[in-house]
Amino acid sequence: MTIAERTDRPDYDAEIQRIADYVINYQVTSEQAWETARHCLADTIGCGILALRFPECTKHLGPLVANTQVPNGARVPGTSYCLDPVKAAWDIGCIVRWLDFNDTWLAAEWGHPSDNLGAILALADFISQQRVARGDKPLTIKDVLEGMIKAHEIQGNLAIENSFNRVGLDHVVLVKVASTAVATWLWGGNREQVMAAVSQAWVDGQSLRTYRHAPNAGSRKSWAAGDATSRAVRLADISLRGEMGIPGALSAPQWGFYDVLFSKTNKDQQIKPEAEQKFSFQREYGSYVMENILFKLSFPAEFHAQTACEAAVTLHPQVEDKLDQIERIEITTHESAIRIISKQGELANPADRDHCLQYMTAVPLIFGELTADHYEDEFHQANPLIDALREKMVVSEDKRYSEEYHQPDKRSIANAVQVFFNDGSATDKVEVEYPIGHRRRREEGFKVLEQKFENNLRTRFARQRVEQIMRLYRDPQQLVNTPVNQFMDLLVT
Repeated sequence: MTIAERTDRPDYDAEIQRIADYVINYQVTSEQAWETARHCLADTIGCGILALRFPECTKHLGPLVANTQVPNGARVPGTSYCLDPVKAAWDIGCIVRWLDFNDTWLAAEWGHPSDNLGAILALADFISQQRVARGDKPLTIKDVLEGMIKAHEIQGNLAIENSFNRVGLDHVVLVKVASTAVATWLWGGNREQVMAAVSQAWVDGQSLRTYRHAPNAGSRKSWAAGDATSRAVRLADISLRGEMGIPGALSAPQWGFYDVLFSKTNKDQQIKPEAEQKFSFQREYGSYVMENILFKLSFPAEFHAQTACEAAVTLHPQVEDKLDQIERIEITTHESAIRIISKQGELANPADRDHCLQYMTAVPLIFGELTADHYEDEFHQANPLIDALREKMVVSEDKRYSEEYHQPDKRSIANAVQVFFNDGSATDKVEVEYPIGHRRRREEGFKVLEQKFENNLRTRFARQRVEQIMRLYRDPQQLVNTPVNQFMDLLVT
């Protein structure tokens, strides 16, 4: 009997076709999505501007060949760099994610959909600069916002019921896929080109979560999204040059993404049944993710700890004069927080600390606040009380918290903190189920977001420039009609 592979070329996997059809054809009609995207654009840029205060971030920025300037290239906010769109996407993605302060999506998989702005903003500026040089009309900020809504939706919808972390893959695989689809569309790609590009993203090989977990947690997690967005722009470029796609990128037996990277093996090394290793979807692609996105407004901290930080700030007045009398600290949380950020032992670097539930609770208990500077080595070494309190923390799961974390109508991120003293007394048990950046607290949250954005801009720009940017941000109609290249003019130094 002859054994040979079939060479019949299949249709593109249905999952890839749905992404292409969505990004090409979907018309965003939700006013809530447009409004949330406007705030998200400001918040994401502000996070990037703030990150420029940290040399460990800025050392990665700029052209690979020193002093290179790309004619009519893409700019990086807060800098004077003018780069090719691939490197610009890397730089923007890097600064946006560096401080772990941009938006978050929590489901079976976690992630930060505004990471995609690295590709979207870099490419939109590059396209606009090139068009203006030819005498054509540039893209507008409305195009950027539409790209953000669609990238959020692709990344977030794939994450709702599909856990990449459970098979050891990092969530930036979804940044790469979403950014690739939107970048190809933004660049004028047709359906076939979008599918080809997305298929390339799936077969590209994916990042492991190693750098997000003890004992290997480190700063790669701060530039991994930039790496993903830059690769997305490159894959879009390759496909727009006519490169063929890989139709069975997901489903090809033995060689596809599902069999190679998404299947879990049991003790007998038997592959899971086929139905269990394919993506599942809760809903069709629309604008749900942008409408429900979570903003980090008060603390630059991994999102599963946001409500614990808020509870700790509330408790600070009750404990600040009795820190040396604390017997134990009880943190009640949800399963995902325990699995991702509950840590014991020495924390090796800032990236380790901003993903430690106990550290992020101890600092606001002691100081009444938590900022990016609180993760730095100098601060940590000067304050041994932080680790002393960590040793007194007991973390436990509340099953209700875990269940409501996954419920579509709630999506809570609950934590509770209570402090017990040597004399037998205790503080109140402070429970916070929804952080200020949650959809249920939008009106309150947008006011805080606006102040956060302005504060971040002030770390880089003179007062007059800050006022000019804020006026534009506060005028939705003017903002959406602003050419991207003119918008970027306001953000460079």
